[in-house]
Amino acid sequence: MGKVLAVLAAAAMAAGLGANAQAQKLVVAGYGGSFEDIMRKEIFPPFAKQHGVELNYVAGNSTNTVARLQAQKSNQQVDVAIIDDGPMYQAIALGFCAPIKGLPADDLYGTARYKDDKAVAIGIVATGIMYNKKAFEEKKWAPPESWKDLKDPKYKKQLVIPPLNNTYGLHALVEYAREGGGGEKKIDPGFATFKNEVGPNVLVYEPSPGKMTELFSSGQAVISVWGSGRVKAFADTGFPVGFVYPREGAYALLSSVCPVAKPDANPLAQTFVQYLVSPEVQEKLASAYGYGPVNKKAKVTDDPRVPLPIGKRADDLIVIDWDTVNQNRDDWNKRWTREIER
Repeated sequence: MGKVLAVLAAAAMAAGLGANAQAQKLVVAGYGGSFEDIMRKEIFPPFAKQHGVELNYVAGNSTNTVARLQAQKSNQQVDVAIIDDGPMYQAIALGFCAPIKGLPADDLYGTARYKDDKAVAIGIVATGIMYNKKAFEEKKWAPPESWKDLKDPKYKKQLVIPPLNNTYGLHALVEYAREGGGGEKKIDPGFATFKNEVGPNVLVYEPSPGKMTELFSSGQAVISVWGSGRVKAFADTGFPVGFVYPREGAYALLSSVCPVAKPDANPLAQTFVQYLVSPEVQEKLASAYGYGPVNKKAKVTDDPRVPLPIGKRADDLIVIDWDTVNQNRDDWNKRWTREIER
């Protein structure tokens, strides 16, 4: 009988350990490419070691992550979602984000906060113009200065812009709508400009960060619309790339995070979100990815190759009307597919 009890006790203990091990897994969904590399190599290891947790990463763009949350809504697999600000507003509206507990409110810039703390920014990105410095020098082209420059016929089939379901592409559409006397509430001028003036220069509307850098590395593309963070990561590989804040203004993109709302949520999801806005992580994201920090205590050195969105540059960024955009985005996406990416 004693042996039987000992075996049963051992089995129970093993089952308990298995359940505990399972509970100590955290699934984080976020961007792919260089961002994924930084998360895996620099951000995950210290947290995993400190909390004894296994971190699993699911890569995808923001639209894909929201679609994943929608598909899994009856049984959420993701614990923490890292999403651009526009799709994050959608995720919050759909009830996928739980309120964040314990945010260091006094340490965060106001622009980083979301209503009811359902999300928080982990970095500020500027959407502007990336170009191949070496190619421009060889062709004796002046660096781009304006959004209008992307219409120049000399860039025919050498320009790459992400599609409309990507925030960088959306920012470009809104900019050209504003240039034409419209804006978020009157988007027609933006579509007209893309169709008639910018579109003829576009080699491809490319959403993949890896493919974007491949197109530049192969020489097929020399200029694009992209974010300061991704451009810095590309520059860090040694590629002669430059980044321009257009004179009309660069656009603000807030890389944001939320703990996913789910029954029996792992409390480490909240802890991980708090970790991402800590000064030490903010400094890593700034140096490795080019984010403008959201924590006032983070100490960041500017990058002369790819100027970071800090100080006045951050203050001058254009913030779009996401409420209007999200009300119309499905229709715009269909129109984009029909009229622009035919």
